[in-house]
Amino acid sequence: QVQLVESGGGLVQAGDSLRLSCVASGRTIRSYAMGWFRQTPGKEREFVAAIKSSGDTTHYADSVKGRFTIYRDNAKNTVSLQMDNLKPEDTAVYVCAAGEAWFSGTYYNRAGSSSMEYWGKGTLVTVSS
Repeated sequence: QVQLVESGGGLVQAGDSLRLSCVASGRTIRSYAMGWFRQTPGKEREFVAAIKSSGDTTHYADSVKGRFTIYRDNAKNTVSLQMDNLKPEDTAVYVCAAGEAWFSGTYYNRAGSSSMEYWGKGTLVTVSS
């Protein structure tokens, strides 16, 4: 089992930056694909970004490409999401996830949640206009 705990959420203004962190415990994450998803009330969980276990390949949702960057530090068992130029539509609960398999960007964008096995509880990001 992998336990995931997110931190770093908060209230910011449009155009600001925020960095989310996710700390894993229970197992090393070095063999897992890691990802960030987000959820708003009444909507399905939406894929945001994913990073391969080796850290050398990433995928992003079109809505965040060029603004968000996903990082991982396998030695520290952490994964981070740097969010720049935030927009009000980025407001959501951001959830960290771990998956045993690595998929294409198309799969992550279409299949979303089914790509991951372990989930954190999320951290709230609110972007005011």
